[in-house]
Amino acid sequence: QVYRNLGLNQTEIDKYFTGPAFLAWNRMGNLRRWAGPLPPTWHLKQLYLQYRIVERMRSLGMTTVLPAFAGHVPQGILRVFPRVNATRLGRWSHFDCTYSCIYLLDPEDPMFQVIGTLFLKELIKEFGTDHVYSADTFNEMTPLSSDPAYLSRVSNAVFSSMTGADPKALWLMQGWLFQHQPDFWQPAQVRALLHGVPLGRMIVLDLFAESKPVYQWTESFYGQPFIWCMLHNFGGNHGLFGTVEAINHGPFAARRFPNSTMVGTGLVPEGIEQNDMVYELMNELGWRQEPLDLPSWVTRYAERRYGTANAAAASAWRLLLRSVYNCTGVCVNHNRSPLVRRPSLHMDTELWYNTSDVYEAWRLLLNASAELGSSPTFLYDLVDVTRQAAQQLVSDYYLSIRQAFQSHALPELLTAGGVLVYDLLPELDSLLSSHSLFLLGRWLESTRAMATSDREAEQYELNARNQVTLWGPSGNILDYANKQLGGLVLDYYAVRWSLFVSVLVESLNSGRPFHQDQFNQAVFQVERGFIYNKKRYPAVPAGDTMEISRKMFLKYYP
Repeated sequence: QVYRNLGLNQTEIDKYFTGPAFLAWNRMGNLRRWAGPLPPTWHLKQLYLQYRIVERMRSLGMTTVLPAFAGHVPQGILRVFPRVNATRLGRWSHFDCTYSCIYLLDPEDPMFQVIGTLFLKELIKEFGTDHVYSADTFNEMTPLSSDPAYLSRVSNAVFSSMTGADPKALWLMQGWLFQHQPDFWQPAQVRALLHGVPLGRMIVLDLFAESKPVYQWTESFYGQPFIWCMLHNFGGNHGLFGTVEAINHGPFAARRFPNSTMVGTGLVPEGIEQNDMVYELMNELGWRQEPLDLPSWVTRYAERRYGTANAAAASAWRLLLRSVYNCTGVCVNHNRSPLVRRPSLHMDTELWYNTSDVYEAWRLLLNASAELGSSPTFLYDLVDVTRQAAQQLVSDYYLSIRQAFQSHALPELLTAGGVLVYDLLPELDSLLSSHSLFLLGRWLESTRAMATSDREAEQYELNARNQVTLWGPSGNILDYANKQLGGLVLDYYAVRWSLFVSVLVESLNSGRPFHQDQFNQAVFQVERGFIYNKKRYPAVPAGDTMEISRKMFLKYYP
């Protein structure tokens, strides 16, 4: 609305906003245009959804945070205001300037205040305000200058455009940038950006505090209040993971830090719907005075989760607690399992835990299934632990495949490759397809349900499929948001593995060496083919979860 009122045309606006699955990165100045444009009905439906969200939050006494203007503008601004001072930021991640290199207004340019204040006034008129606003100018984007005076001017311009619309404005800012580019954000630069805003009028989210806390090397954000946040998950990946010791002690250490400005705890995962236990734990810690005794906490957790005490289930949870959930040191949870990555001869199979603990937890949960099988939370956990065991097994078969290929052992290659492609992956897919929360179809149908026409439904579905696979037109951030879903395992991951195994077999048969770059070109066609296959996947589960898990156990338990 604001851009149209300023004189931009629809084409210029369409060249700016991304498709729905990538809007978060548009808002942070990383991406433009990709998977767009946004249909007019999208805006309308979002508007009504926003009314409902804001009303619901306020009815519960929650403080709403509205988005503010961070300084990024469409290129069309330059046509309407030819004398405006705007400079292009660099490329983001693996995207070129076709979809990134967004224009940033100079903080001194009068249009910065005009657009920022106009936008916020419109927003407040529409939704009212609780006086807290979010804006991220340099998230994973290198500023145009490292001069502290420039950085202060930018944060001051962002804040002034907020107070121009709301004198009581409080800026909520993600602190990810400081730990993401520590070479650029030296103490002088961090201090300058933070001190461009009056002390107490900004709250910083220490976004990845369980692994890479920023408050420790910035004297508690140089006096600005901060929230100790657990990030935990990247890309909404499946995979059992947690840093329970860091979570259990981190918030208390941050409160005891000299001159601490910590004002709360936060949860900021990139995706939820995985590892429920970790979120349960983090939410509880916000109410505690001191760290918990984790083994006894997790024993009670199992009882609360399933509605009854069960010795086998409690033992399983204590094993998971000490293994998959106890990553220590700097842990970054991108699922790197060969299962969900493009095959190569140099895949990462390193783990931070003892795999036998997961296999044993699997056995114990199956033992508990006679008593707990009617609990929906138990069935979800049984799928999740069986899935984790299968993920571990994929690594074992991959290592056998690689070893066989490197030793020119064709029979062994055919055996290991055959079991992986024709049995283990199809079994995993049927396990996932037996539970509604692990269905690709549910994910895709929910995106189609947002549409008001077939054309929109197609665009939204392509957004969803691209996000969980190629993440960009050419695999720019390939498999970043990998998921283990019934349908996706069989038609995407398994097809890649099948191609990989057959290319290796062909290489041994013909005596010609395996070339990764040639394979990458061939497999890209498979990956892209999945996005455009137009297949409708079931949105309702099929098969008996306990039976499938038990069958896999009898076949594969080491």
